[in-house]
Amino acid sequence: MFDFEKLVAYQKAKEVNQKIQKILIDKKINAFLRDQLYRASVSMVINIAEGTGKLSKQDRKNFYVISRGSVFECASLLELICDENIITNKELVNLKSNLEEVSRLLLGLINSFTK
Repeated sequence: MFDFEKLVAYQKAKEVNQKIQKILIDKKINAFLRDQLYRASVSMVINIAEGTGKLSKQDRKNFYVISRGSVFECASLLELICDENIITNKELVNLKSNLEEVSRLLLGLINSFTK
């Protein structure tokens, strides 16, 4: 098992990514928003993995910061998709709650490097 697979942040990010991918498959979304949301949700996951593989603390921290930025991007894109009535407000609230959890976990990882 790789070290990143042990991180709760990675596990939760993967779960959210799977929910987002299901929306991308099941819903009719304009190509730009679809592409942006796909890339942001994948970035959220893979930057945790890549960061964990870095040797310096600063490099690891930077990748976790990038991942957290992707979490915020996903939240914003989901709001836009909800505004277009592609997902329900209930779906949005649920997904944003999941994203907030990933954000908090990432912030904990990021802050662990500043102590």
